[in-house]
Amino acid sequence: MAALDRVKVLVLGDSGVGKSSLVHLLCHNQVLGNPSWTVGCSVDVRIHDYKEGTPEEKTYYIELWDVGGSVGSASSVKSTRAVFYNLLNGIILVHDLTNKKSSQNLYRWSLEALNRDVAPTGVLVTNGDYDREQFGDNQIPLLVIGTKLDQIPETKRNEVLTRTAFLAEDFNAEEINLDCTSPRYLAAGSSNAVKLSRFFDKVIEKRYFLRDGNQVCHFS
Repeated sequence: MAALDRVKVLVLGDSGVGKSSLVHLLCHNQVLGNPSWTVGCSVDVRIHDYKEGTPEEKTYYIELWDVGGSVGSASSVKSTRAVFYNLLNGIILVHDLTNKKSSQNLYRWSLEALNRDVAPTGVLVTNGDYDREQFGDNQIPLLVIGTKLDQIPETKRNEVLTRTAFLAEDFNAEEINLDCTSPRYLAAGSSNAVKLSRFFDKVIEKRYFLRDGNQVCHFS
C-alpha cells in the first residue's frame, strides 16, 4: 500500500479543556481512560476518507497536534510553542463549555498560531466586541469544539450554547459541542460527524487542491 498523503491540524486551547481526550476520541473512537497534562506537544493520527462515497474519494492521514495549553504571554513561552505552528493546514479550537474564560482565550490562541499576535499582552476583545478584521485574510480552515457538555445542567444548556455560539461566527467556522467521555456524540451519520468530515475535507482541499478542483504539486 502506498504511503498516504497527510495534513497537519493543530488542536489548541487552554489547559484542562479536554484536548487530549478529544484527540484520543477522534483518532481511536475510544474514551481516554486516564488523561494527563500535555507537556510540549503530542501527535496522534486519524485516517480520513476525503469525499467519502464519491468518485473522488481518497484516504489521507490527519495529523492532530495537541499543543500544551499554557496561556502564559511571556515571549519565551510563545517561542517554545512556535515550532509546532510551522506548516499547519488547519486548526481545531477547543474550549470548555463550563469555563467562559477558556472560550475567550480562543481568540488569543488562534492569533498566536497564525502569527498575528504581535503584541503578547494585546487586547483581542474590547468591550465585548470582536474585531473580525483580524481574520479577514485567514486562509487556514478553523473548527470550534466545545467540551464537557455533560457537565451543563439541562436547564442551563440553551443559555450556555447561545453564549458560545458567537465563537463559530467570529472565526467563520462550524461548531461542535460534545462530551469526550461518550463516543455517541461523533457517531457515524450524526450532525457532528458530518461537520467534522466537512472540516477535514476543507483542510485537505486547501492543502492539495486548487479552487478549480485541480490537484497542485506539493512537497511532503
